[in-house]
Amino acid sequence: MLTVELSAGDIGRIRFGLSCLWEVASSFHVLRSPREHAVHLPWARRVGPRLAAAGLAPGGGSLLDGLIPPGPRYMPDFLTPPPATLAPQLDAELEVLRATPAETVRAELDLLQVPHSPAVCAMYADPPAGLARLVEEIRAYWPIALAEEWPRLRALLEAEVFHRARLLAEVGAAGLLNSLHDRVGWNENTLSVAHGWCSGATVVAGAGLLLVPSVFVWPAVRTVASPSNPQLAYPPRGVGTLWESASAAPQALAAVIGRSRAQLLVELESPLSTTELARRTGLSAGGISQHLGALRTAGLISAHRAGHAVLNMRTATADALIAAAVTG
Repeated sequence: MLTVELSAGDIGRIRFGLSCLWEVASSFHVLRSPREHAVHLPWARRVGPRLAAAGLAPGGGSLLDGLIPPGPRYMPDFLTPPPATLAPQLDAELEVLRATPAETVRAELDLLQVPHSPAVCAMYADPPAGLARLVEEIRAYWPIALAEEWPRLRALLEAEVFHRARLLAEVGAAGLLNSLHDRVGWNENTLSVAHGWCSGATVVAGAGLLLVPSVFVWPAVRTVASPSNPQLAYPPRGVGTLWESASAAPQALAAVIGRSRAQLLVELESPLSTTELARRTGLSAGGISQHLGALRTAGLISAHRAGHAVLNMRTATADALIAAAVTG
């Protein structure tokens, strides 16, 4: 169990960040044991052979392979520097990674719970050269494993931040923190995170808490236990349907408002952009915009800007309409 002591000032500095590097590290961990991350099996089966051909899959002897061990074990915190934005850019994050001090690299490599691979030993001996190699590996990994998927991943993550920010306004910090994950709890100024490999550790924060939704962290949570920059990475809502095809709209609802508009309402169980709706439904972006306009005029959806995207979400009226169509 990891506990993080948060003062009133820390609570006021709870913030969100999105990170390409969190997705890189967490997705590599998924590839080590895809069946333990069943939601992501379609992705793993698609990209695994390509990564293996490039020497970047687990077991291939890469630096990533040596730094990200199997199972619920520690991976070096320098792999996931604290994101400073909700509009992450891989190049900018890689520059932060490359600038990690040599003493930090060695100190965190000492914490690895598996024997150092030859690549990790070389990094320990020469941290700047090791960081340069790691950056190049990630540059090669990204287009094979994540670049094609990034727009839909980013849309899901942005929708999650929008949802949580709204929840924070409605129920406060305690309600927000207690709703993140069943392994996370908040009580009397203490955040508790159930970790199988971290027992009895307490971090006294001083710079707030950074919450990082990460698609590939599912089904667990991960933490960076740094007093200066504590991070909690957790899976966002909607991960379970990320790789699925569109769900069928209730026939009763489709008979009233039309199949396309009914389908859009079903997909808007969580906030989505027009681009993501087009990907999920196969409808054209122009057609979706027309349908969304009609649904908005009818009071069935609302639209809110989140970062670079406009997210559409169902209203309570639409929720009741769908529930009636399903049960009726």
